[in-house]
Amino acid sequence: MKKYIIVVFGSAVVVAAVWGTIVYLPKLVSFVRGVKPVISPPPQSLASLVFNSTGLPLTLPPGFSISIFAKNLPDARVMTFDPSGRLVVSLTSEGKVVALPDEDVNHQADRSITVVQGLKNPHGLAFDCQGNAAVQQCRLYVADSDQILSFAYDQSTALASDQKTIDTLPSGAGHFTRTIAFGPDGRLYVSTGSSCNVCNEADSRRAAIYSMNKDGSDFRQYAGGLRNSVFFTWSLADGRMWGTEMGRDYLGDDLPPDEINILKVGSNYGWPICYGHNIHDTNFDKNVYIQDPCNGKEPSHIDLPAHSAPLGLAFVPQQGWPQEYQGNLLVAYHGSWNRTTPTGYKIIRIKLDAKGNYLGTEDFITGWLTKDGALGRPVDIITQPGGIMYISDDKIGVIYRVTYDQGEAAQFVHVKQPQPQDVVQSPLTVAGEARGSWFFEGSFPIKLLDEQGHELAHAIATAQGDWMTDNFVPFTAKLDFTPPLSGSGTLILQKDNPSGKPENDASVNVPIRFPTK
Repeated sequence: MKKYIIVVFGSAVVVAAVWGTIVYLPKLVSFVRGVKPVISPPPQSLASLVFNSTGLPLTLPPGFSISIFAKNLPDARVMTFDPSGRLVVSLTSEGKVVALPDEDVNHQADRSITVVQGLKNPHGLAFDCQGNAAVQQCRLYVADSDQILSFAYDQSTALASDQKTIDTLPSGAGHFTRTIAFGPDGRLYVSTGSSCNVCNEADSRRAAIYSMNKDGSDFRQYAGGLRNSVFFTWSLADGRMWGTEMGRDYLGDDLPPDEINILKVGSNYGWPICYGHNIHDTNFDKNVYIQDPCNGKEPSHIDLPAHSAPLGLAFVPQQGWPQEYQGNLLVAYHGSWNRTTPTGYKIIRIKLDAKGNYLGTEDFITGWLTKDGALGRPVDIITQPGGIMYISDDKIGVIYRVTYDQGEAAQFVHVKQPQPQDVVQSPLTVAGEARGSWFFEGSFPIKLLDEQGHELAHAIATAQGDWMTDNFVPFTAKLDFTPPLSGSGTLILQKDNPSGKPENDASVNVPIRFPTK
């Protein structure tokens, strides 16, 4: 009898194991595939990458270049500039805030200064200064996971002191990053994400944006129904508040959309029972209504691909940027962790008309996502007049600097063939001119990469004349390659650097396309 029971029990275990494998294995495989870009290390050692202009397989529109402003910044998240012009960034998982001076103005941080440390999960940053330029008293505001703190800020040393608690915030499970900013009205705004994926919140301070006086008084809700509106900013054109919003998980690869919202005082944006353009989430809300429960909720202004995880956003100023970009919105897609086919991991450009109406979306910077994993995950964006942009990356811990090259890249290399976005075939002839300082012994290397960053070909460009000069010297090179199945790639013209020192690295990237098969 005992043997019979054991056999039956053992058979039941086997059947359960087989059934579990049949039912759950596909889901497990999909999960692993989706989360791989998040957890996998960058496929190359950072030491082997050329970051100036950039050795990463990143593609930018014609006229733009990218470099590394600062590195060795684990979990770099929110950025702001202090009153002295230093870039300040929160290192959330490190529990500290650092300043990154560039005293020699070579567009690379000289060092990292720890402004404040010993915090839980510092995220949002904001400065408030009183007085004139000669006698100015400044305080640095830091949003930790459970409170907003302010510190006296010494502009000469970038050190913080005199810690004060401005307000307490809800902590616990769920989304723990808190973002702050001073609005055009002088009030301090804070975004607090939900405690869950989808639920009815017990604490009204969660899944909402609140505002307050700079001392924490008059704390009141500005907008609600926002599951996780991590970043927000104000339009340069009309002063309206815009924010990114992450939709809930577990409705599949393509639902619900992530969002861009125009945030209005007193409005509710629908979470947890509505998403996007007021679509009722019947997966969560099983109640029966006489009228549509989403009536009266504020619909999304722009729907984004589900699970893109939009974070930082910034409007493009007028001075120094291409005319067609001015007034547009740049948004950082942090990238999916729960989608069968990963998405995001890029900076996109949202085209807007003069009234802020949506005209379309296009990629601005791509290439962080490869078939081997993610090279990086963009987080925050700062745009500045003069065609300058900064991007934080919390995966590899760097700050990128993007420039619109109204002469900056072109002062070293002019590529005449191929032109950006040209369709190229093998053999590819590369021709142009470069200053003598770009060559070493009359040559420099050229590489051709596919959109995954894999090298298709390399060659040596040779000077067509005396290169011992500061003037431009013509060059040519020929590359033989097998066209890939993908439709785009990058041509990298690398400054010859016999010293091997990173500070002497430089490159110019030309985005190209391959014939479609």
